[in-house]
Amino acid sequence: MKKTLLALVVAIGFSQAANACTGITLATTGNDHIQARTIEWGHSNLNSKLIIAPRDYSYTSTMPDHKSGLTWVSKYGFAGISVSDDKFIAEGINEKGLTAGLFYFRGYGSLATYDPKQTANNINDMDFVRWMLSQYSTVAEVEAALSKIKIVTVYFDEKGQPSPTAHWRVSDKQGNSIVIEIMDHGKINIHKNTAKVLTNSPDYNWQVTNLNNYINLHPGISKPQQINGVEAQSFGVGSNFVGLPGDISPPSRFVRAAFYVNSAPILKTAQQAVSQAFHILNNFDIPIGSEFNDKAHIPDLPSATQWTSVIDQNNGELYYKTMYNSTIRRVDLATLNFNAKQEYIQALDNGKFSYQNVAVK
Repeated sequence: MKKTLLALVVAIGFSQAANACTGITLATTGNDHIQARTIEWGHSNLNSKLIIAPRDYSYTSTMPDHKSGLTWVSKYGFAGISVSDDKFIAEGINEKGLTAGLFYFRGYGSLATYDPKQTANNINDMDFVRWMLSQYSTVAEVEAALSKIKIVTVYFDEKGQPSPTAHWRVSDKQGNSIVIEIMDHGKINIHKNTAKVLTNSPDYNWQVTNLNNYINLHPGISKPQQINGVEAQSFGVGSNFVGLPGDISPPSRFVRAAFYVNSAPILKTAQQAVSQAFHILNNFDIPIGSEFNDKAHIPDLPSATQWTSVIDQNNGELYYKTMYNSTIRRVDLATLNFNAKQEYIQALDNGKFSYQNVAVK
């Protein structure tokens, strides 16, 4: 495990811009709630897996010095997608419809100081999603439980510096959604996800305030006008949102995602919302190489966006597609065996570029 963690931290330090997750929230007129996100990692393959975790399963969080931290037994089964290590769940949904996911928070996340003499209630930051999904059914339950644990870093480097950490999006199928940010050496900040968007740094309040810079943007086409005797008119659709930032930085992606969520059509069914979520997030697929200054260091990956997931909370469905295979796959929680004795772990794809031939008759 130590080797895996070291590789993870080296990758984080090597390529800052490659960690560019974008999350959105959609809802239908029938109160179906959809949580969707991308996960980017342009340095190397995250070797993400589909994890099916059962009820009544024992977990122990490993501390940065490899001591045992918090131990707990799962109350609910869940389905999730891991990153780097099968223990580290990046996004998932449990059988009660609670979803949780981590988003890179470099330079702003600052966890509580680790004390090796007091570890009984300690959980490392990469275990936090698993802890929430396996224990709780609502956002309110998660909030109430935060005071019972201490979230610490998963790894210290050779100089004793903690690894960069995350902030987290947590939602339940009643429509409650929060962003958890831990800053200033362990201070927990909880924000209602009113913008229905989450990316990376800076902090959530800054990102929401930054939306004030783009209140001039609207869907549609600008009306013609006279400019010093010249009849000026739009070249085509979209002229009302000229100025929408198109780069891949976290603030720009936050603004762009908020705009697309806000301009989405009225969605009547969960299936419509799932489809819309995938189409919105297609705008955030980062081509490999765009985040590197030197082309000599571009890794052999088809995309920096390694996978995209969409979760239908009310119907208990996890959809995903990957950088190798754009076919959308679905995991129906109603069909899963949450009474199993072990976790079920499966590769997301076969690691090869996939396509389907068209049969012409």
